[in-house]
Amino acid sequence: MELTILMPCLNEARTLGVCIAKARAFLATHAITGEVLIADNGSTDGSQTLAVNAGARVVPIADRGYGAALRGGIQAAHGRFVIFGDADDSYDFSALLPFVEALRAGAEVVVGNRFRGGIGPGAMPFLHRYLGNPVLSWLGRLFFKVPLGDFHCGLRGLNRQAFAAVPLQTTGMEFASEMIVRSSLHGLRIREVPTTLQKDGRDRPPHLRTWRDGWRHLRFLLSFSPRWLFLYPGLAMILGGGALMLRLMYGPLPVAGVTLDVHTMLYAAALVLVGVQVTLFAIMARTYAITAGLLPADPLLKSLWQRITLETGLVLSAVFIALGVAIGGLAVVGWRDRAFGSIDPVDTMRLVIPSMLLLVIGVQGCFASFILSLLGLPSDQRRGA
Repeated sequence: MELTILMPCLNEARTLGVCIAKARAFLATHAITGEVLIADNGSTDGSQTLAVNAGARVVPIADRGYGAALRGGIQAAHGRFVIFGDADDSYDFSALLPFVEALRAGAEVVVGNRFRGGIGPGAMPFLHRYLGNPVLSWLGRLFFKVPLGDFHCGLRGLNRQAFAAVPLQTTGMEFASEMIVRSSLHGLRIREVPTTLQKDGRDRPPHLRTWRDGWRHLRFLLSFSPRWLFLYPGLAMILGGGALMLRLMYGPLPVAGVTLDVHTMLYAAALVLVGVQVTLFAIMARTYAITAGLLPADPLLKSLWQRITLETGLVLSAVFIALGVAIGGLAVVGWRDRAFGSIDPVDTMRLVIPSMLLLVIGVQGCFASFILSLLGLPSDQRRGA
């Protein structure tokens, strides 16, 4: 069988029959050997009986959620290719030929673009059309280098054999993001084709919740991009705070009529410290995600682990601690020169703050080295430990 046209369903009796009729007509018109499969997520309005009477196959999906329904439907599909879309008559199941042609040409994931194909009046809420979808699509392109203009179009196709290697876990609306992100990370060939979107035929509110599901999409994108969530912000804090702290070590800094001094230096040191912690989180998160199988192997990180061992981290941490002790020693020497009496705290803090920062980074580095060495072990060795 070449094609399965899959529709997730939860109480879609009003529009399900129309969608099935269009899908079956498409298969007949283009002489495609295929099936219409309904992944029912617990409908109580008779959708299952309606679907069977309309000529579709129904598979019940016990786990609730859009993602759960699609994952179960894809597993139950018989076709070499699977094209899925909502059963609310917002997508035209009689116009799937561009998806089929792209899959036949070698694409492993095909995503529709509603902005290129056309969006009917009232088909997409204002916030989705001009804020949510453009912003999340831009973040997807930025984080994962996926050249898609409509990251969350619900009409998609896939090569079932190639897609079987992609591990999927989400059960909600964020499945749309997970599918693209994981496909990209696993090197699948992704294409985009124009498609249309019309106002759905439901007589009830949609299952999608703007702010809740928008946040779930954003959370998923950030969680699967440790570089943008942790690494880049961490490095920016280190560079910005470090540059300001180094400048203030040499004396006050006048800026626009305001003089920055040791109080600002203390905040700059705190910024560096937070930046180091966040950067360590990036390395830990990436390492864990790879060893746990959530992300594919990273050749750069693998090469890094081959060169930087636990002992390397401990030695580097010891260097930071030694520098902190040395700079702190200079502050003590200055205090000794004043017979351990009263000193100017402003001048002393220019040495004490960097000393404290280096000591804390060194101690953190020691413990982080042990944690990273543990995370870098294969999962079976971690279980044995």
